Parts: sequence; C-alpha cells; structure tokens
Amino acid sequence: MRAVSAPLFRSLIAEDMHAVDRVIRARLYSDVVLIRQVAEYIIGAGGKRLRPALVLLSAQACGLQGPVAHELAAMIEFIHTATLLHDDVVDESDLRRGRETANALFGNAASVLVGDFLYTRAFQMMVSCHDMRILEVMAEATNIIAEGEVLQLLNIGNTDIDEQQYLQVIQYKTAKLFEAAGRVGALAAKADEAHIQALADYGMYLGTAFQIIDDVLDYSGDAGTIGKSLGDDLAEGKPTLPLIYVMRQGETADAELVREALQNASRDHFDAVLAAVHRSGALAYARQQAEAVAAKAIAALAVIPDSPVKTAMQELAQLAVNRDA
Repeated sequence: MRAVSAPLFRSLIAEDMHAVDRVIRARLYSDVVLIRQVAEYIIGAGGKRLRPALVLLSAQACGLQGPVAHELAAMIEFIHTATLLHDDVVDESDLRRGRETANALFGNAASVLVGDFLYTRAFQMMVSCHDMRILEVMAEATNIIAEGEVLQLLNIGNTDIDEQQYLQVIQYKTAKLFEAAGRVGALAAKADEAHIQALADYGMYLGTAFQIIDDVLDYSGDAGTIGKSLGDDLAEGKPTLPLIYVMRQGETADAELVREALQNASRDHFDAVLAAVHRSGALAYARQQAEAVAAKAIAALAVIPDSPVKTAMQELAQLAVNRDA
C-alpha cells in the first residue's frame, strides 16, 4: 500500500509543532495534581491543532520562526482547550475525539476550574511576549468567544433563526480564535498592516468554513471518524445550517419535523431528521457555502508574497472543507 503523504502545511511546520508540544507540556505544569491530570488528559487527546498551526504559518508567511511563535501557538491552543472544557460541561457532552470528555471522567467542577486555569495560564504566556497589541487582540477575542457561547445558548431550540444569525454565532464562537491566530502570528513577525489584516481575514474565513463543515458532519459523518456521537447537535437543540436550510427550504412536513425535534432537543427522531436533511439537499447547500467562504480565505492571501507557506495555507483552506472528520 502506498503511504499517504502529509498535507504540505503539516510538513512545513512539523519541527515547529514538536517545539509547540514541548512548550505545552512545560506550561501545563502545576503543583496541583488534579490540574495536571485534567489538562494532560484533554491536551493528550490530540486533535487537529489547526489554531496553533495557523499561528506558525502566519508567522512564517511574514518571516518569523522560533521561540516567540512557539509560545504564542501554545497560548492559542490553551485558549482553545479551555473553551472545549467549558463547552463540554455546558453541552453535557460525554464523547470528544473518540473518548470520554474530561467532565464525564473528572466531573463538571474540575473541568470548569481547569478550564479557568488554562485561560489564565494563556494570559501569563501573552504577557511574557511583551507586546501590548497581542494582548489587545487576545483580550478582544476571548471576550467575543464568550459572547458567542452565550448567543449559542440563547439560540437553543430557536426555530426562527436565520442564516445570518447562525453565521454570527459561529464567527464569534469558533472563527474568532482562528482570526486571532492569524493576526497574532503576523503581529509577532512585525508585519505591515496590510499583511496583518490579510492573515486575520484568512483566519476568520478559514474558521467559518471549518465550522460549517463540522456542522455538516454531524449529519453525514461517521461517529468513529469524527470522534463524537452523530446527532449531538440535534440532541442539544442547536439549529445549525443544515437544519436551518430544511426549515426554510424543505418540504412542509420535513420542516415541521425539524422544528419539533429542535424544540424538544432530543435525538429520538434523529433518523427521521437525517432523512429530511438528505432529501432537502441541505448538506450540499451547506458544503457550497463552506466552499465559498474557503475561496474568500484563499483570496485574502493575495497580498502575501508567494512562497511554500502561502501555497500551504491555500491548501489548508481547501482541506478544511474537503474532509470527513
């Protein structure tokens, strides 16, 4: 069997990612044993590490490699991990990345408090970089992410939500950290304003496309591949783009079925909802929207000088929408 080569972006930053992992391990240390156990458990689960990868790629695109980029990439991963710990408590999730969530294993209180530890440790890492603009970017980003979490909570069971409201939630909750990763990498490299904004825009579009596909996979993926139970979004009453499309464009009976399932926040009728989603063409529509946003991410890179890193970032935008996990 022929070996499958790693994506170009992974190859370009492989050594840097090893350095980021070393920073993560060092910065996770605490005298409090439970903090180490919970943090190691969720960090050790792996994941795509796209956000720290974006910090490294943005920095490299602007000419920076080394310890500062590694520290900031690890910082971004800590922020992301903290949000995962808190999300799983709010969503009452019991499976992530194919294994038990930290809250299922250690309890809700430990997950929330260790999430707080990771947030505050991340800000210690930001301060150590001695760059007020980076602090400003991350302070704004974490605040907007929190607003996105609350917006999502308010929209649980909301059958009147439209596509623009959905996009606002995912841009706040998910894409904002991608945007911050792109901007922070460029800021650390002392790039000019045009390049900083281009890489921030790239991150926002990349994160938006990534989340749309995540929402598609909840109705088209394989539980073993995506690392969570299919139908989780429906069970939590989350009106994601595929369901919004059925409610707006599907047959009357299908639209009513989805509305009722969302309002009841139950997986009981998942098979019927899944059939309605497929009948309506909702998944194809959502993928088209993700592809259009990914194209905007690629276009945002126009001002960045051509290089293997730029090519890798263009490839990454395409990979974000052409995936099954």
